[in-house]
Amino acid sequence: MRICRNLAAVAVFAAVGLGVASARSTEPSPPAPVVSRTPVTVEHITEGLSNPWGLAFLPDGSFLITERPGRLRIVSGDGRLGSPLQGLPKIDAGGQGGLLDVITDAQFERNRRIFFCFSEPGEGRGGANGTALASAVLPAGGKTLESVRVIFRQQPKVASRLHFGCRIAQAADGSLFLTLGERFERKDDAQKTDNHLGKVVHVQPDGSPGPGNPFAQGQGGLPEIWSWGHRNGQGAAIGPDGRLWMHEHGPQGGDEINIPQAGRNYGWPVVTFGENYGGGKIGEGLTQKSGMEPPVHYWVPSIAPSGMAFLTSDRYGSAWKGSLFIGSLKFARLHRLELKDGRVVRDEYLLADLGQRIRDVRQGPDGWLYLLTDSPQGQLLRLRPAAP
Repeated sequence: MRICRNLAAVAVFAAVGLGVASARSTEPSPPAPVVSRTPVTVEHITEGLSNPWGLAFLPDGSFLITERPGRLRIVSGDGRLGSPLQGLPKIDAGGQGGLLDVITDAQFERNRRIFFCFSEPGEGRGGANGTALASAVLPAGGKTLESVRVIFRQQPKVASRLHFGCRIAQAADGSLFLTLGERFERKDDAQKTDNHLGKVVHVQPDGSPGPGNPFAQGQGGLPEIWSWGHRNGQGAAIGPDGRLWMHEHGPQGGDEINIPQAGRNYGWPVVTFGENYGGGKIGEGLTQKSGMEPPVHYWVPSIAPSGMAFLTSDRYGSAWKGSLFIGSLKFARLHRLELKDGRVVRDEYLLADLGQRIRDVRQGPDGWLYLLTDSPQGQLLRLRPAAP
């Protein structure tokens, strides 16, 4: 492992232009992103990962990492890159699709179970695919996954290379939340509950509907659905409050943070703080509407968020404890959001001079923050406070 240079943030609070897509909104504008004053040190654990997407931690101090082209690897604590594990199902890798998120079960030390999501090809010709969620057993020291089982399949499958969503969060009761994109071409389906496009789904580890789902008996919608009206969620985490938090990509502006609740509609594509690529309104051209939940926070212009982690440790001091960290693909930086009473009161960014798209953000069992960078030579990084 080699330690990279100190990245001392410039003490300049240059706000990124933040506007509101519709003057008809009565919601106050969120705080504009500003440069962090906090100097940090970035440690390079390993590199040479092919577009890494998801990161999980193993009890022996090693890391489980997905690569979007369809490989799952173990990286040792000192950065040695293992050979791809065998036993994955068929993956339709291309565009934004491939092998995406991965988590270890809360009872991993007992059952060695993992969950991962991926773009699954459809049967026959036509190029249709959809996001799927699978479970597997990772034997200690093994090279091949065992008991691999697809426990959920997004329906319908669509011929698209875009908007797979695919972040997983496990609740305290062991049930699983999975974010699902609306596949871009099918955005209007995000408002319909007879499909899984543009939804958050909630399932048990065996794939059966999770507790509290609004259509658990099938009346009015698919039983796996938790919430709808989402665009393309690429960040999800269970907050210190025990609730699911997520973020999702807007189109041209309008990235959002939401706290999805059962049976609630989050508005896409009827209302949004974004606009069509190249300009022009989307949906009703409004940013809010009765019966549709407003976001906790939004960005205009878009930062293209990916990865999401609450910092619960005191490794970085009291000022950072409780913050929400989110990677930015567009601006290649890491955002730290301060929260108060469920609202974002400060948005600052760091690592802007790293020059790397940040794909995933996780807090490790050791309390440190870990990052994956998105490139054909992607890196696994650890963030530490700069030495005084």
